[in-house]
Amino acid sequence: MKEILDSISMSRSLKRMAHEIVEKNKGCNDLVLVGIKTRGEFLAKRIAKYIEEFEQEKIICDSIDITYWRDDIVKDNENIDILKVNVKDKVVVLVDDVLYSGRTVRAAMEGIMHYGRAAEIHLAVLIDRGHRQLPIRADYVGKNVPTATNEDIQVKLKEIDDIDGVYIV
Repeated sequence: MKEILDSISMSRSLKRMAHEIVEKNKGCNDLVLVGIKTRGEFLAKRIAKYIEEFEQEKIICDSIDITYWRDDIVKDNENIDILKVNVKDKVVVLVDDVLYSGRTVRAAMEGIMHYGRAAEIHLAVLIDRGHRQLPIRADYVGKNVPTATNEDIQVKLKEIDDIDGVYIV
């Protein structure tokens, strides 16, 4: 296992991404962060906390389970995740840990659109490892990590794993 980001580097990347989000959107008006469960949910909360620290504004933050909108499983109407925030006419920033094929992001966008027409949907990822199967790119990237298809990226978070770090396996 090779470490790509330690806890300090991860924090620095998330703070930079938070600044980029505010800069690109010219503030926090109509901004909503939605983390893609599971690790994206915790990353979104951290980014929201950083934005709140330097902008002195409360950021709306929620999470979404994209299982229902995946294209590789049979849909079950009983398992639709309920988004608690209003996304209509908002700038929604989807947050995830690793961008790989793009299929998770596609499902997340479909889930967001199920709840209303967002003004814009942006994508923030801690790691972009390439190998896209769909024409999706991140607007905010913590670190680009070129990988082989047989390699795996593991993102460890204190909230889940009791340690922060990103590793190539």
